[in-house]
Amino acid sequence: MPYVIAAACIDVMDRSCMEECPVDCIYEGERKLYINPVECIDCGACEPACPVSAISQDRRVPAELREFVDDNARFFTQSLPGRDAPLGPAGGANVVGPLGVDTEFIADYQPGTA
Repeated sequence: MPYVIAAACIDVMDRSCMEECPVDCIYEGERKLYINPVECIDCGACEPACPVSAISQDRRVPAELREFVDDNARFFTQSLPGRDAPLGPAGGANVVGPLGVDTEFIADYQPGTA
Protein backbone atom coordinates (compact mmCIF):
# COMPACT_ATOMS: atom_id res chain seq x y z
CA MET A 1 0.00 0.00 0.00
CA PRO A 2 1.72 3.19 -1.10
CA TYR A 3 0.00 5.92 0.96
CA VAL A 4 -2.12 5.83 4.11
CA ILE A 5 -4.29 8.39 5.86
CA ALA A 6 -3.97 8.24 9.65
CA ALA A 7 -5.55 9.71 12.79
CA ALA A 8 -5.15 13.41 12.02
CA CYS A 9 -7.85 13.13 9.30
CA ILE A 10 -10.52 11.80 11.65
CA ASP A 11 -13.37 14.30 12.00
CA VAL A 12 -11.42 16.82 9.87
CA MET A 13 -11.62 15.50 6.26
CA ASP A 14 -10.34 18.65 4.55
CA ARG A 15 -10.50 16.88 1.13
CA SER A 16 -7.60 18.87 -0.37
CA CYS A 17 -5.88 15.56 -1.03
CA MET A 18 -8.85 14.41 -3.12
CA GLU A 19 -8.47 17.43 -5.37
CA GLU A 20 -4.78 16.66 -5.96
CA CYS A 21 -5.13 12.93 -6.61
CA PRO A 22 -4.72 12.30 -10.36
CA VAL A 23 -6.36 8.85 -10.22
CA ASP A 24 -9.30 9.58 -7.90
CA CYS A 25 -8.31 6.89 -5.38
CA ILE A 26 -9.19 8.71 -2.15
CA TYR A 27 -12.58 7.66 -0.82
CA GLU A 28 -14.75 9.39 1.77
CA GLY A 29 -16.02 7.56 4.83
CA GLU A 30 -18.11 9.06 7.62
CA ARG A 31 -15.23 10.38 9.78
CA LYS A 32 -12.13 9.87 7.63
CA LEU A 33 -10.76 9.56 4.09
CA TYR A 34 -9.17 6.33 2.81
CA ILE A 35 -6.68 5.69 -0.02
CA ASN A 36 -7.43 2.65 -2.17
CA PRO A 37 -4.14 0.70 -2.23
CA VAL A 38 -4.99 -1.00 -5.54
CA GLU A 39 -5.86 2.22 -7.36
CA CYS A 40 -3.10 4.43 -5.89
CA ILE A 41 -0.17 5.00 -8.27
CA ASP A 42 2.20 6.11 -5.48
CA CYS A 43 2.66 9.60 -6.98
CA GLY A 44 2.65 11.39 -3.64
CA ALA A 45 0.53 14.35 -4.78
CA CYS A 46 -1.84 13.89 -1.85
CA GLU A 47 0.76 14.09 0.91
CA PRO A 48 1.73 17.79 0.69
CA ALA A 49 -1.90 18.77 0.03
CA CYS A 50 -3.04 17.54 3.46
CA PRO A 51 -3.19 20.51 5.86
CA VAL A 52 -3.06 18.25 8.94
CA SER A 53 -0.20 15.99 7.75
CA ALA A 54 -2.37 12.87 8.00
CA ILE A 55 -0.94 11.23 4.85
CA SER A 56 2.31 9.32 4.52
CA GLN A 57 3.76 6.30 2.78
CA ASP A 58 2.88 3.11 4.61
CA ARG A 59 6.52 2.40 5.48
CA ARG A 60 6.85 5.85 7.11
CA VAL A 61 3.80 5.63 9.38
CA PRO A 62 4.97 5.98 13.00
CA ALA A 63 4.78 2.83 15.11
CA GLU A 64 1.97 4.22 17.27
CA LEU A 65 -0.19 4.71 14.14
CA ARG A 66 0.58 1.38 12.39
CA GLU A 67 -2.99 0.15 12.90
CA PHE A 68 -4.06 2.75 10.33
CA VAL A 69 -2.09 0.92 7.62
CA ASP A 70 -4.10 -2.29 8.13
CA ASP A 71 -7.32 -0.37 8.67
CA ASN A 72 -6.94 1.53 5.40
CA ALA A 73 -6.77 -1.82 3.55
CA ARG A 74 -9.79 -3.17 5.48
CA PHE A 75 -11.91 -0.29 4.18
CA PHE A 76 -11.61 -1.83 0.71
CA THR A 77 -11.27 -5.56 1.47
CA GLN A 78 -13.98 -6.15 4.10
CA SER A 79 -17.70 -5.49 3.90
CA LEU A 80 -18.48 -2.23 5.64
CA PRO A 81 -21.60 -1.79 7.77
CA GLY A 82 -24.66 -1.62 5.52
CA ARG A 83 -22.80 -3.01 2.48
CA ASP A 84 -23.17 -6.53 1.12
CA ALA A 85 -19.67 -6.81 -0.35
CA PRO A 86 -16.25 -5.21 -0.01
CA LEU A 87 -15.69 -2.02 -1.99
CA GLY A 88 -12.54 -3.36 -3.67
CA PRO A 89 -11.14 -1.40 -6.62
CA ALA A 90 -14.29 0.62 -7.24
CA GLY A 91 -13.05 2.62 -10.20
CA GLY A 92 -12.71 6.00 -8.54
CA ALA A 93 -14.10 7.91 -5.59
CA ASN A 94 -16.15 10.21 -7.82
CA VAL A 95 -17.91 7.17 -9.27
CA VAL A 96 -18.83 5.90 -5.79
CA GLY A 97 -19.33 9.20 -3.97
CA PRO A 98 -19.20 9.62 -0.19
CA LEU A 99 -19.83 6.29 1.51
CA GLY A 100 -20.96 7.67 4.85
CA VAL A 101 -19.53 4.69 6.73
CA ASP A 102 -16.17 3.76 8.25
CA THR A 103 -14.39 0.65 9.38
CA GLU A 104 -15.19 -0.46 12.90
CA PHE A 105 -11.76 0.79 14.03
CA ILE A 106 -12.50 4.35 12.86
CA ALA A 107 -16.16 4.34 13.91
CA ASP A 108 -15.05 3.48 17.47
CA TYR A 109 -11.85 5.57 17.45
CA GLN A 110 -11.38 8.08 20.23
CA PRO A 111 -8.66 10.75 20.00
CA GLY A 112 -5.55 9.84 21.95
CA THR A 113 -6.14 6.07 21.68
CA ALA A 114 -3.58 5.36 18.96
